[in-house]
Amino acid sequence: MANERIIMLADCQSFYASVEKAERPDLADKPLAVCGDPARRSGIVLAACPVAKARGVTTAERIGEALSKCPELVVVKPRMQTYIEVSLHITQIYETFTDLVEPYSIDEQFIDVTGTVHLFGGAVEIARQIQDKVLAETGVYTRVGISSTKVLAKQACDNFAKKNESGIYVLPQDGLEGTLWPLPVHKMFMIGSRMMSHMHRMGIHTIGDLARTPLSDLKRMMRARFGKNADIHAEQCWRIANGIDSSPVSPNTHIGEKSVGHMMTLPRDYAEREEIRVILLELCELVARRCRARGKMGRTLSVNCGGADFDRPTGFSRQMTLEYPTHITNDLYKQACELFDKHWNGLPVRRIGVSVTGFQNDEEYQLIFDDYRERLGTLEKTTDRLKDKYGDGIIMRASSASAAGQARDRAEKIGGHYK
Repeated sequence: MANERIIMLADCQSFYASVEKAERPDLADKPLAVCGDPARRSGIVLAACPVAKARGVTTAERIGEALSKCPELVVVKPRMQTYIEVSLHITQIYETFTDLVEPYSIDEQFIDVTGTVHLFGGAVEIARQIQDKVLAETGVYTRVGISSTKVLAKQACDNFAKKNESGIYVLPQDGLEGTLWPLPVHKMFMIGSRMMSHMHRMGIHTIGDLARTPLSDLKRMMRARFGKNADIHAEQCWRIANGIDSSPVSPNTHIGEKSVGHMMTLPRDYAEREEIRVILLELCELVARRCRARGKMGRTLSVNCGGADFDRPTGFSRQMTLEYPTHITNDLYKQACELFDKHWNGLPVRRIGVSVTGFQNDEEYQLIFDDYRERLGTLEKTTDRLKDKYGDGIIMRASSASAAGQARDRAEKIGGHYK
């Protein structure tokens, strides 16, 4: 890998379950699963430790199914705040080797050691030191894929490092023909079960089949199957199969976002307009608060919603340009209701989202007649500070106390799970 970038993808094994076991040594040799709602046998397994996996427990299956396979399974509730804190601690460990660390998810991070590898004795040695430090300080075992691009480092980790004894694997770009390419196409990053079926119908069964297909032919084949806008997706798949990826490892990847949005999955079907408006107000408040925290006003508002049946999807996704840029909750809510009323077909809603784009700084903006944005902005920033200090549940709108409201429940959660 001389004269190439040296990029790692470090993955924490069974992250949530590993954190729980690290705090409870008495459970070290017992099967353990972190589940969304242990009080309900219909809850979902979020993470299972290797002992539980060896007994057939899988991520995303229902608790009842897991217990039928492994009656002695220890089931614990998730503690999302704790997992976030451990993840941030692990980031700090990675940063002792390089300042180029990019979180990919709560348990996966890209690490570029090109400029510092000479200080630590080589890429594999750095990976070993990372494993040792993370395990010693958090009790979590990491697997590390190493290559010259992010997509290859990810595939090195998922397909090889997770399956070998050392938990480390180097995947050179010039050795793909004998390593990555023989694997089934669904083992490739970004290929799910549905896309795998499409690939099979096109005669593509391995990653190598995809990589060797001329790009022009692949675009033609995917255009015939998915329509004229398939060219970008075809090129993305082809480049991943060939390990082509010039994107840098950037610590600032998630800074300076071009849109702010929130999506909510509802606990039941919402069929009444007034109930749905309660959720729209809560979503607009969340979006407006994030805009204010970034010192931004948005000019384009989007609303999308869908039903519960993924096989027969219903709903819509529409956007509109606002009369003026704003980060005031009621401004966004008024327009969100207008957009929703215009496009809703009356069918029950299970998922709904609101987002804002087209930002400008809130320090300078064009005044309008009877402008109230500064006055209401000051009031809302005060409630923002209260929530930042005491939690989201410290103050909320009266509508959120209704049967339709979800704000109180969400205030106790992070990422949909209890803190």
